[in-house]
Amino acid sequence: MPNQRFQANVTVAAIIEREGRYLLIEEHTPEGLRLNNPAGHLEQGEDPVQACVREVLEETAHPFTPTALLGVYLSRLCRPATGEDITYVRLAFVGTVDDAVPGRALDEGIVRTVWMTLDEVRASRARHRSALVLRCIEDHAAGRRLPLEAVHTDVSVRTPVVLTGQA
Repeated sequence: MPNQRFQANVTVAAIIEREGRYLLIEEHTPEGLRLNNPAGHLEQGEDPVQACVREVLEETAHPFTPTALLGVYLSRLCRPATGEDITYVRLAFVGTVDDAVPGRALDEGIVRTVWMTLDEVRASRARHRSALVLRCIEDHAAGRRLPLEAVHTDVSVRTPVVLTGQA
C-alpha cells in the first residue's frame, strides 16, 4: 500500500444565540433531513473567520458577526453504505446575526432555519447531523469563549509561498 498522508476536512460552524434560542438549519443529508449549526467547509484562500461569515449568510440569509472562538472540535463520520470514512476538524465561532437579507435564497439542500431553546436542541438529538451540534451549543451555554485572535491566518493562505531550490 502506498504511503498516504492522512487528511482531515476543515469546517467552520457558527453558534448563534438570541433571547435563549439557538439558530439551526434543517438540511437534506445522505442520512435524511437533519439539524445542524450553520456550518460548512473552509475553502482554499479563505481564513476561518471569513469562511464562517460566508457560510452563515449562504445557509441562513443572515449576515453574521463573529465575536469569539468557541473551540476546535474533532469528529469522525463513517458511512457504511458508501464506504466514506471522514474526519472533520471544526472551528466553531460565536457571534450575532442581523435580520435576514430579504429575498436571499438559502443554499441548495437547506430547507429552513429554526430557532430552538437548549432543551429543544437536546430533545432533537436523534435528528442532529453530528454530535458536535449539541456539544457546541452546550459549550456556548457553559460560557466557553476564546478571543478571535486565537485563530491566526498566515498571509501565505492568500498568497502561497513558492519554494525554490537552494544554491
